[in-house]
Amino acid sequence: MIYKVVLIKIDHRASEATRVQGILTDFGCNIKTRLGLHEVSNEFCANDGLVVLEVEGEKDIIAQMIDKLNAIEHVTAKLIEM
Repeated sequence: MIYKVVLIKIDHRASEATRVQGILTDFGCNIKTRLGLHEVSNEFCANDGLVVLEVEGEKDIIAQMIDKLNAIEHVTAKLIEM
C-alpha cells in the first residue's frame, strides 16, 4: 500500500488560511484525513502552521491542488509518497 501525504506549510496563517481553505474545499473529495498544527498557549498563538493531508486520487489531480497551494504567497506544499 502506498500512502500519499501532502504537507502544507503556511507562514502567514492569519492572512492566508482562508485562501488555503478554499483550495482544500475544492479538492475535498481527494482528502481522506486532515490535521492542522500550530503553536498555541494562553499567551501566544503562532502565525505559522502545518497542515497534514492524507490524499487519494489521480496524480494529476493531486498535482493541481499542490500547484494551486504553491501559487499562494507564504504557502509551501509538497507531496510525499511512502
